[in-house]
Amino acid sequence: MSTMFADTLLIVFISVCTALLAEGITWVLVYRTDKYKRLKAEVEKQSKKLEKKKETITESAGRQQKKKIERQEEKLKNNNTDLSMVRMKSMFAIGFCFTALMGMFNSIFDGRVVAKLPFTPLSYIQGLSHRNLLGDDTTDCSFIFLYILCTMSIRQNIQKILGLAPSRAATKQAGGFLGPPPPSGKFS
Repeated sequence: MSTMFADTLLIVFISVCTALLAEGITWVLVYRTDKYKRLKAEVEKQSKKLEKKKETITESAGRQQKKKIERQEEKLKNNNTDLSMVRMKSMFAIGFCFTALMGMFNSIFDGRVVAKLPFTPLSYIQGLSHRNLLGDDTTDCSFIFLYILCTMSIRQNIQKILGLAPSRAATKQAGGFLGPPPPSGKFS
């Protein structure tokens, strides 16, 4: 049991180190560039401006105002796309580094139970949570599952601590796959 606890702590430490490495690479390739700073400032400004306009507009607003808001939303969407393209080169570098590191860590922790889950994972997640482990106990946790969970939570917090996370206004306006749904019926 003590080796399992030591493995768990080691994986959390590895996750913190790889998150710091990823943010360092991103800072070198993206965050310190003038293009990124300019685009980020523009997105922030447009997001706040659009949010204010949406708050002040009424249901009986004229067609002209609705068109202005639609144009501004389109401009914001284009700037968000440009911002994503600027970040893309660091994503490739991070992906390359993480692929190399994952191979090394998988060979170190291959077949070792690193934690005991307090629940039985959903059937479609069990392939990941029980990867390369012997036995039928689905509450046994593999390295890759614990590492992914730790990295997902730790990296976002490191971005917030370092002040590199996108602002709430920009995130709210950007929407996206996991973002909030666009308001329905207000401008249709």
